[in-house]
Amino acid sequence: MQYFQAVQQGKLRASKSQMKMFDVAGFAMLTLTTKKIDGKFHPVGEEEFTAVINSPDGYVAVIVDKDGFTKAQSKALKKDEAISIFKKLLDAGMQEYPEKEIQIWSETRQTIQNEKSE
Repeated sequence: MQYFQAVQQGKLRASKSQMKMFDVAGFAMLTLTTKKIDGKFHPVGEEEFTAVINSPDGYVAVIVDKDGFTKAQSKALKKDEAISIFKKLLDAGMQEYPEKEIQIWSETRQTIQNEKSE
């Protein structure tokens, strides 16, 4: 698939995830539309999983594809607020991302939704 085609298809998929995030969070940012695997560009996947990650500005609820590539995110929040959005997405039928790391922008981040509260 050519890069342009991957971007177009990925944008459609990520936009759907962005709208779902917007519905539960009141704010949503589109993140990635493509992923690079074995040197080739692919659109982000159609699958939707949710997780929470730590960012430099706080905690962020995310929607990712099956490979952990982030398609949409909330704004940076307090941990309990990000967990609340995560739970709303679960209640809406989305599954929790089963792996421990996701890819956002050019960074890999650890998921934190299952950390014990202090």
